[in-house]
Amino acid sequence: MDRRRRPGFRLALFATGLALLVVLLGAYTRLTHAGLGCPDWPGCYGFLHVPSSAEQLAHAERHFPEAPVEAEKGWNEMIHRYFAGSLALAILALAVQALRRRREPGRPLGLPLALLGVVVAQALFGMWTVTLRLWPQVVTGHLLGGMTTLALLFLLGLRLSGGVPGLSAPAPGLRALAACALALTAGQIALGGWVSSNYAAMACLDLPTCHGRWWPRMDFASAFHLTQAIGPNYLGGQLDGEARIAIHLSHRLGALAVALTLALLAWRLASAGLGRLAGLLLTALALQLGLGLGNVLLHLPLAVAVAHNGGAALLLLTLVLVNYRLRPVPLTASDGARGPVWAPRSASGGAG
Repeated sequence: MDRRRRPGFRLALFATGLALLVVLLGAYTRLTHAGLGCPDWPGCYGFLHVPSSAEQLAHAERHFPEAPVEAEKGWNEMIHRYFAGSLALAILALAVQALRRRREPGRPLGLPLALLGVVVAQALFGMWTVTLRLWPQVVTGHLLGGMTTLALLFLLGLRLSGGVPGLSAPAPGLRALAACALALTAGQIALGGWVSSNYAAMACLDLPTCHGRWWPRMDFASAFHLTQAIGPNYLGGQLDGEARIAIHLSHRLGALAVALTLALLAWRLASAGLGRLAGLLLTALALQLGLGLGNVLLHLPLAVAVAHNGGAALLLLTLVLVNYRLRPVPLTASDGARGPVWAPRSASGGAG
């Protein structure tokens, strides 16, 4: 197995960190109700920055009379856009580099090009977030696109690092369990985005019950009506209390399912000799659960709510690492067999 670090690793590492920052800035923008801080896209009231002079403010009032300038919200939105634009340029550079070096052995090409496609889709979702006035489907899709970008950049960095060996002989079913855990966590992140885009985080203010009941009145039909018409403005949400409770409790139940699955995965990893990976996974899980509980008990303080988005990102990256570590390793057979074989390697010597 070639463990040499390949060109582009540092850029991929930088882009991964930048993507995490963009995810956090997106959460901050959403949680400060600044998603419509600029009523147009990609500029702000027709400018590349938030208007401030008397002339610029007069221009904004003439062309956007329904959206008075709120400088703080406008800057929250524009700073997010500036960093997202920088990330797009970094991903473009990775794609160009991959195309130039595509003939090098072991050089990933499809992954950088896929990232470029995801970034184009993200730009469209960013535009639709504004033009469709925070339509929950688009806001949630935009969040998922950001998480997808982050995960793919991290995966690209792992592939370019050459320093994360695979494991060709894990315990039976371990790879399937890790893949299931990743998919379940991605679904929970989507559900968390649905909570946020429908302003359902404070639908229940107590734990473990909701309004003092284990199963309060809920309206699941309205809560997950994904084909509802696009309204004039979704700032603050449009669902009634019972629908928001249904979304909130669904997210709680999803968190329970994820926690049990990841705990099982951590136990299986430890049993397979991957104690460090198991410990990392449990740490990320405990952090995210603690932040989620803090959101409810402390009534959604901004810092904790933003950190909860960051915790989801870190948990996702941990699961990407786990799945990458468990990938099969092709080795050339020494007995004359053609093509690669999946040669077993003892897991007892590697702690992850």
